[in-house]
This record gives sequence, structure tokens and C-alpha cells, in this order.
Amino acid sequence: MKHKIHFMGVGKMGLPMAGHFLAAGHAVSVSDPSRERLQLARAQGLAVAEDAATAIGAADVVFSSLPNDAALRAVSGQVAASARHGVTFVDTSTVSLQASSHAAAQCAAAGVAYLRTTVSGNNKMAEAAQLTVMASGPRASYDALMPLLELLGPKQFYLGEAEQARLMKLVVNLLIAQTSAMLAEGLALGRKGGLDWHDMWQVLGASAVGSPILKAKSVQLSERDFTPTFTVEQMIKDLDLILGAGETSHVPLPQTAMTLQLMHAAIAQGDALDDYAAIIKTVERSAGLNTDLQ
Repeated sequence: MKHKIHFMGVGKMGLPMAGHFLAAGHAVSVSDPSRERLQLARAQGLAVAEDAATAIGAADVVFSSLPNDAALRAVSGQVAASARHGVTFVDTSTVSLQASSHAAAQCAAAGVAYLRTTVSGNNKMAEAAQLTVMASGPRASYDALMPLLELLGPKQFYLGEAEQARLMKLVVNLLIAQTSAMLAEGLALGRKGGLDWHDMWQVLGASAVGSPILKAKSVQLSERDFTPTFTVEQMIKDLDLILGAGETSHVPLPQTAMTLQLMHAAIAQGDALDDYAAIIKTVERSAGLNTDLQ
């Protein structure tokens, strides 16, 4: 079955997702507040909607990939106001459970099915259609749209009828952030004790702690390349969401709180737009180590 899709938000994650739908033969229009992103979308053959409300009204599926809670609240309001009864709204953003619940209420009042499909993976994995999709919402909508979701990546998980996908994404990102903190301390200890930087990465990758995220990061970090796949600023946003979820559920997250402080220190030291693993440099500086290691 071919769908008429409107995709809202064609950033580094949204653009490749929309492109996969187009490549599979679906009719795809897009909207985004950034002219630069819309130019990139046009260059990839995607139709740019002149009016988002009209495009939403013509679609049978609306997708979104958004930066924060405020954007989701605004977009869900647009969808509720403009979508036809029975349309499915699929949001892939990393947002709070509260903002997602607000969107759910708006959609329910408008007769729009609301599917939360958070994704794990960076923009390179989005481009390669290798994302992990974690979904929650109406099971019937999930089953009906599975052929679309499979275009985003091979690993699909249905987690429940409500906000489970939102919480699962925060759990995943908590562990990702903590991996960077673990690396920062371990690598600084090794360097201060005289271990070679490249030797440490080779051993770690072959050791019991050689997880997929560590091995993926080692490609760049073994060469001291902090080009971002996900910036320090972006990770702070996610850590704030994680700590907020912990506060709501009365779950103490002291290590996560300490990792957030390292991220803030990285910003204070000028690394805001580096990869979030730049907290390695933050800990190195506190240990008196040179961060310009070659």
C-alpha cells in the first residue's frame, strides 16, 4: 500500500527518514521552519509544502521529527486542527513524557491516532536506514504502518499503548551518556599513568566492555576527532529530560546528574558544539593533561 505522507521537520534525522519513504514510492511532502533544510529537501526530490495545514489535511499519515517539547506541542496542535479523522500522526522526537501526553490528548480529541516511534541511532544510521525503532500507541496503527517503520531500520520494538517508547528512549540515552562519562574517567586515568592513547582504544574494543557504542565511537575518538554526531548541547537537552523523568518517578539518578555537570563544564570550556564525548577533554583538563594530543 502506498501512502500520502506529510513529514514535519527535516533536520539531520528527519530528512533521511523522509527520503526513505520517497525512495519506496510513497508520495511525500515536507515542511520545516528552516529555508536551508527545505532547500536540501528539494535537492533530494522531496515536495516542499507551500502550506503545512493543507498538506496535513491531504495526508493519510503525518510524521514529525522535532527538536523539543515546545515544537511537539505546536505541531501536534497543527495536526489535530488540520488532519482528517482517522489519520495517524507518528512522532519520532526525543521529548518529555508530559509533552507527549499533551499531544496524545490533542490527537484523541480530533480523532487522530497517535503513534510514538522514538529512534535510537545517529544521523549516519538514519541515512543508512539502520535505526532502532521503539514504538508505543495504538497497536492497530503500529501494525498497519509497520511497512513504513521498517524503512527506517531493521530493529522494531512495540512497547505498549501509551508513553513507553518515550521512556525507553530516555533509558537508552542515559546509558549512552554514561558510557561517555565512563570513557572520560578511564581514558584520563590511563593517560595520566602513561598508557598510549591508541593502545587503550585497541584494548577496550577487544575487551569485555567493547560494546557497540564504544566500538562505534572508537573510529573517531581513537584519532582525537570530536566532530559531532550528537553535540554536547543536544545531550544536555536529553539529560534534562532524563533527570525530569527520574524526578517524576522518584528514581534517584546521581551518576546521571554528575554526567550533566560534566556536559556543562564542556560548554564552559568551549566545546558546546563538539560531540558529547568531548567530556573526555573536560576530565583530561581536570587531570592536568594536554587535550591537543596527537
